[in-house]
Amino acid sequence: MSADMDLSCPAPLGQYERILMAHGGGGQLMQQLLDRLVQPVFDNPALSARHDSAVIDCGGQRIAFTTDSYVVKPLFFPGGDIGKLAVCGTLNDLAMAGARPLWLSAALIIEEGLPVGDLEQILRSMAATARTAGVAIVTGDTKVVERGRGDGLFINTAGIGLIEPGRPAIQPAAVRAGDAILVSGDLGRHGIAIMARREGLDLETAIESDCADLSGLVLDLLDSGIEVHCLRDLTRGGLASALIEIAETAGVGMQLDEESIPVREDVAGVCELLGFDPLHVANEGRFAALVPGDQAERALARLRQHPLGAGAAGIGRVTGTAQPAAPVHVRTRYGTERLLLRLSGEQLPRIC
Repeated sequence: MSADMDLSCPAPLGQYERILMAHGGGGQLMQQLLDRLVQPVFDNPALSARHDSAVIDCGGQRIAFTTDSYVVKPLFFPGGDIGKLAVCGTLNDLAMAGARPLWLSAALIIEEGLPVGDLEQILRSMAATARTAGVAIVTGDTKVVERGRGDGLFINTAGIGLIEPGRPAIQPAAVRAGDAILVSGDLGRHGIAIMARREGLDLETAIESDCADLSGLVLDLLDSGIEVHCLRDLTRGGLASALIEIAETAGVGMQLDEESIPVREDVAGVCELLGFDPLHVANEGRFAALVPGDQAERALARLRQHPLGAGAAGIGRVTGTAQPAAPVHVRTRYGTERLLLRLSGEQLPRIC
């Protein structure tokens, strides 16, 4: 072995002179990019909370404010399209802060040559999704880039929501030892649906994205009086990245039970065939909730009353102070234990 061979994986951010696709994949490299470059440049208390939305006091009223960009390929996929995805993703980020979504913006970056009919279909999808959620798209922007520079269409959205007065802060800092870890339904369908359509995989069963607006389900849970400490939607990087980030921010450990984590048999089969871990696969209509252990069953019962929470399950618990290198452990179906780590590379590009 060469003495100068570098076996570290991934390399520190400073060892890359240019951005890689993996820097946006929800794994280790993206976290390094945020921690070592983005966060220090824009550092402020709202950003340092490391939540899906910034919570800001505005004249005594707390508002949640979020923004996101969508670059999914293909633009249309089983269960949705980039327009529905953009609206649902923004609504969900607001909901994770306990806010009631009210207003959205939408900026379109259109590649020259995109069929006008496709754009109209996507815009109508955005409007219908927003209307069903009871929110309005009130402002936006449109740019066109040269052919070959935009994958058809990119969408940026921002959203504003209001947090009910007196509602305790829902954030990683509120997580405590003994909290139960819940998920709102089965995992992995969005990432597998996107990959199957993009790569032309002929699957025995149709796998549709779980893309959905979760704000109604979340507000139903909060209005029930359940003490919710933290919420996180399970997008890029899947359940694994979401729980690792919460654990690191809160300074706690987590223990998951693999057999309790709901993954559909067809999704698990595709993951096994292709060497994916379903805990790292993206979702667009699922969230994790951390609640006091003695309220877990009541929270699950409430979630299961809603169509989007029918498959809710308890999957683990918060254990206390964790080793910084590996705060989340998984008890496997074979009785062994494995560490849940962020991906070091890109597993599923262009999934959101």
